[in-house]
Amino acid sequence: MVRYEGAEHYLPRERAVTSLRQAAAGCRGCDLFTDATQTVFGEGADRARLVLVGEMPGDREDREGRPFVGPSGNLLDRALGEAGIDRDTVYVTNAVKHFRFTREGNRRRRLHKKPTRSQITACKPWLLAELDAVRPDVVGLLGATAAQALFDADFRVSAHRGEVLKLPGLDDPPLAVATVHPSAVLRARDSDRERAYAEFVADLRVVAAAL
Repeated sequence: MVRYEGAEHYLPRERAVTSLRQAAAGCRGCDLFTDATQTVFGEGADRARLVLVGEMPGDREDREGRPFVGPSGNLLDRALGEAGIDRDTVYVTNAVKHFRFTREGNRRRRLHKKPTRSQITACKPWLLAELDAVRPDVVGLLGATAAQALFDADFRVSAHRGEVLKLPGLDDPPLAVATVHPSAVLRARDSDRERAYAEFVADLRVVAAAL
């Protein structure tokens, strides 16, 4: 059985975002690199006041090498605009940098598969390094994987959604606001989707106010 060492063994000496992105391209810290097309690192303003953290790249993100460019990203862009947040001023990333998927039967279609706790832990050094490099005032946590990566495995978005918290274990910790992942809005039943979207925008307005 192959044992992986985690991302900390691939972190560069220089911790600027550009250096981190280049080093992450060769990360073999967990098994996800074996099937994914490429590492999908964060992007955006290097000194953004707001960092948004999702779960992991999806199918389109994996192919294009950029975070939040698929359907979830389109919904996020629209919601950010309604909340008064300019996407161009935001740094967006994921808790896990490689796409984990399963194939649907014999088809080529790749279906999202939630990352394991060990994969989230293995990738966490990249996320912490990004936060250290960008030094945001506020971190928006999109979904349970992102929230649990930076708090703990017992953190429940449903219990803390829309609250302004402080991230633990960081020097000069930024504020944090947890909400659902935009994909959860897309998965909502037709009859519930409008309400789910409005609640998501309301959470992003809390983020905007925290800024």
